[in-house]
Amino acid sequence: MNAPRFLEGVIVALLAALAGSALVFLLAGVVAAPLLLRLVVASIGLCYVLYLLARSGTRAGKVSAVVAWALFTGVTLALDPPLLLHVCIQVGLIWMLRAIGVHRSVLPALADLGLCAASIAAAVWAAERTGSVFLAIWCLLLVQAAFVAIPRRGRPRDDHPASSGTDARRFARAHRSAEAALRRLSTVR
Repeated sequence: MNAPRFLEGVIVALLAALAGSALVFLLAGVVAAPLLLRLVVASIGLCYVLYLLARSGTRAGKVSAVVAWALFTGVTLALDPPLLLHVCIQVGLIWMLRAIGVHRSVLPALADLGLCAASIAAAVWAAERTGSVFLAIWCLLLVQAAFVAIPRRGRPRDDHPASSGTDARRFARAHRSAEAALRRLSTVR
């Protein structure tokens, strides 16, 4: 993934919190509250997944990620678990996407999992203290924005060994040697 900045995450959190609270306000009289909250959580989950995919440096797997999100979310909505479990599943899907697309080893992925748990705790705390949908979403995604501070370790997944200068020189030398050997073989009768 292209490295997003913390400020970008804060802006995404603000926009999602505004959109989520506006949806709840506008649809409160039309859709039953439990279903409405689950739909808002799913909508924000989809938007955040699309945001992460848009920031991704790779082209492969984006459709699969959206299909996997839709499958998990559809099953979750059909099973109708408690709202907190629905939130945990959405955050878990976001974590899996970042674990696959951002982190290069297990320790940063585990640190991200801890960050996800902290974001859920912050959202629950804000929801219980204030009852505000805006603050719950804001706290959840504001803590999620801190994933950019998790150090990246190891060689990038999409690096090719020949991409570094030393390896490129070795490859070029081996390539020239192979071409010279082929020329010698083709001239020998």
